[in-house]
Amino acid sequence: MCLGIPGRVLETYEDAGLRMARVDFGGVRRDACLECTPEAAVGDYVVVHVGFAITTVDETEAARTLDVLRAMSDAVAAELGEPLPAEKPSEEAGR
Repeated sequence: MCLGIPGRVLETYEDAGLRMARVDFGGVRRDACLECTPEAAVGDYVVVHVGFAITTVDETEAARTLDVLRAMSDAVAAELGEPLPAEKPSEEAGR
């Protein structure tokens, strides 16, 4: 199963001429390519599939989707290489 997982862009950078980002998936952080979502900026939420941000979403939709994915922990762990934390990190709770 392949999933598109929403995450918040923490920082952007260039690597080998590609626009990249460090993305936080509710506590799990991974790098993703932003070439398909040139409008994505720090603080925005993007849906990442196989290392590529494929669309942007609002914070409410991202949170709702992460809650659903937490209920599907085996599929998420297969996609990210580790499960999502059970709860949002404390830095996210104040947002």
